[in-house]
Amino acid sequence: MRVILMTGKGGVGKTSVAAATGLRCAELGHKTLVLSTDPAHSLADSFDIELGHDPVQIRPNLWGAELDALMELEGNWGAVKRYITQVLQARGLDGIQAEELAILPGMDEIFGLVRMKRHYDEGTYDVLIIDSAPTGTALRLLSLPEVGGWYMRKFYKPFQAMSVALRPLVEPFFRPVAGFSLPNKEVMDAPYEFYEQIEALEKVLTDNTKTSVRLIMNPEKMVLKESLRAHAYLSLYNVATDMVVANRIIPDHVNDPFFVRWKENQSVYRKEIHENFHPLPIKEVPLYQEEMCGLAALDRLKETLYAGEDPSQVYYHESTLRVVQHDNDYSLELYLPGIPKDQVVLSKSADELNIRIGNHRRNLVLPQALAALQPAGAKMEDDYLKIRFSALTP
Repeated sequence: MRVILMTGKGGVGKTSVAAATGLRCAELGHKTLVLSTDPAHSLADSFDIELGHDPVQIRPNLWGAELDALMELEGNWGAVKRYITQVLQARGLDGIQAEELAILPGMDEIFGLVRMKRHYDEGTYDVLIIDSAPTGTALRLLSLPEVGGWYMRKFYKPFQAMSVALRPLVEPFFRPVAGFSLPNKEVMDAPYEFYEQIEALEKVLTDNTKTSVRLIMNPEKMVLKESLRAHAYLSLYNVATDMVVANRIIPDHVNDPFFVRWKENQSVYRKEIHENFHPLPIKEVPLYQEEMCGLAALDRLKETLYAGEDPSQVYYHESTLRVVQHDNDYSLELYLPGIPKDQVVLSKSADELNIRIGNHRRNLVLPQALAALQPAGAKMEDDYLKIRFSALTP
């Protein structure tokens, strides 16, 4: 299955691009599902067709769906939700408040991953297009497999084993005092089973022959800056970007004086987009006279984007992580376009390398060849952070 994630700053038109991409894939005979994981769904509005949690056929070979986080929660997290509700009720909250608080913040992002993994495993579709949340939320979604794996390995698994062993001994004394039971095996198993699904999905997300991200942006300063950061952070998580779409460009034939300054600014930022994202392919989409709403409008967008092309192809094979041997030393090279070296903080613990850039962190499990070595220096070169490992203490 081919997986394409559309992301970008809120309001740049990623839903329209996702819908148009789905139309073109279906037109070429690929069984295609466009799935919205953005909590503020607009995919149904874009197609101008009512959509729900389960896929709805829009055209031959094309289906659409909008993730219902509550339904996913009940199916994947029901036992844990019921236990948390029981605990909160025992502490004095009424039923409705307890049920609301049992849904932990960020769960809708996690369920977007799980739903994606389920469709991938079922193999019903040839192409899965994800209309993702705005950039910041989407990047945290992509980091969940790695960050979640670190917590599960370090904390949860030991705690789970201890809890199962102690429950029969402690329960008779615990319930009369606390007013609720200790978690049973079903409750304790659910988070780890959930993590295993996410960990398996990481292999799909980081396989750039199957999965790639397309960055949607407008030629504006703030949008460009966020998109550049997003590209670097995606590389940090070893997720490849294969295309940039510059959307809502004012056409040359628009000569109204009101748009003169807009066109001048867009000209500057269009040039910066091409310079900063090279060698990624960049497609430009004009600002249309009407809203991109309904199948007729999306068909026009589809032709602008992909006339004569198959959008399910991988447009650019981006290598985000590589290990290079130099005599007795090794170099771990991570693609971080546009990131100055002084913004990168590195630390190593056992077989893990911690890489931090701003608020984003990656715990990278090192290959066996590097795990026994020590970092001996780092430099930025050609947009790659090159970390040298040596047997000698730096």
